[in-house]
Amino acid sequence: MKVWTSLDQVPGDEHSVVTIGNFDGMHQGHKKVIGVCVERARRQGVDAVACTFDPHPVQVHHPEAHLQLISPLRDRLDAMAATGLDATLVVHYDASVYMLEPEDFVVQFLVERLGAVEVVVGADFRFGRRNVGDVDLLRALGRRHGFEVIIVTDIEGPEGRRWSSSWVRDLLEEGDVAGAARVLGHLHRIRGVVEHGFKRGRALGFPTANLEHDIEGVVPGDGVYSGWLVREVPGTEAGEFLPAAISVGTNPQFDGVRRTVEAHVLGRGDLNLYGERIAITFVSRIRPMMTFGSVDELTAQMDEDLRITAQALGVGVPVRVDPAAVTAN
Repeated sequence: MKVWTSLDQVPGDEHSVVTIGNFDGMHQGHKKVIGVCVERARRQGVDAVACTFDPHPVQVHHPEAHLQLISPLRDRLDAMAATGLDATLVVHYDASVYMLEPEDFVVQFLVERLGAVEVVVGADFRFGRRNVGDVDLLRALGRRHGFEVIIVTDIEGPEGRRWSSSWVRDLLEEGDVAGAARVLGHLHRIRGVVEHGFKRGRALGFPTANLEHDIEGVVPGDGVYSGWLVREVPGTEAGEFLPAAISVGTNPQFDGVRRTVEAHVLGRGDLNLYGERIAITFVSRIRPMMTFGSVDELTAQMDEDLRITAQALGVGVPVRVDPAAVTAN
C-alpha cells in the first residue's frame, strides 16, 4: 500500500474509489467500510484509496479531552494495508483543512487530486467547516462533480451495538482486552521505549521490560494480562514475538504511585531491552491488580500467572528466573 502524506505526492492521473475517516483502531466497522471501497474499486478497475487524518480532529478541537488514540498511526496504516487498499492519503489536520467549506474539501481532495469516481462512507459521515457537510450534501456534490456516493449501513456487532472506537475504549478501560479484540478484529497493541524501573521483578525472579512515559496507544485497565512482547527486526518489517506476562498498574504491593506497564518475557533473563522501542500485544486478562499478605504469597501468585499465561499463549510453562542469572543491565 502506498502512503501519501501530502496532496503533492498523489499522482496527477489518479482515479480511485475513496473512503474517508479517522479509522482510529481500525475496528470491524472500519474494515467493513474499507472492504466495500476495495470491492467497488476492483469492479471499477481503479485504485482503492483511503483518506485519513493525523492528528485526530478531537485532539485539535478539544485538547482538554486528552484523547488517547487506540493505536498509533503506524499500526493504523498496517491494519489498513491488510484490507487490500492500494493507497492511503494521511492528511495533516490543521486549519488549512478544517476551515475548508464542504465543496472546497471535495474539490481539492476528492476531485482534483484523488480523481474519485465513487466515495464510500458510513451513514453518519460529516465533513467541511464546522462539520456542516453530511451524506446528503456529499451526494449533491457528487452529482455536480461526477462521482457516486455509496453509503455503508448496519455496521453492528452480534450484540446489536454499533462498532465504534468508543466501544473499544470502554472495553480496554474495563480490562476486557479479549472483548476489545472482538470489536477490533485483531489484538490490541501499545508501543513505547523500555525504561529502567525499580528492578523489584528481577529480584523476585521475574525481570520485566517497563513502559511508563510517552506510551502510544490506550493502556488497558489495571491488572495482569497474557500477551506478546514484540521486538523490531532491523532492516525488515517483521517482528520477534516473545510470550509475556504483563502487569498494568501502580504496583500496590510496594505502595507504588506511578502507573506503569511491565512485561516479563516468560523464563527469560537475558534480554537487554533498555532504550529499545517495543510493542506489547494483549491477549487475555488473567486477574485484577491485587495486594498480598506477604512477598511469598505474591511470588506464588506470579508463578500461577506464568502458568496461566503460558496456557493462554500455547507455549511451554516457564520457571522463575534465577536473579543471579539475569544479564540485562
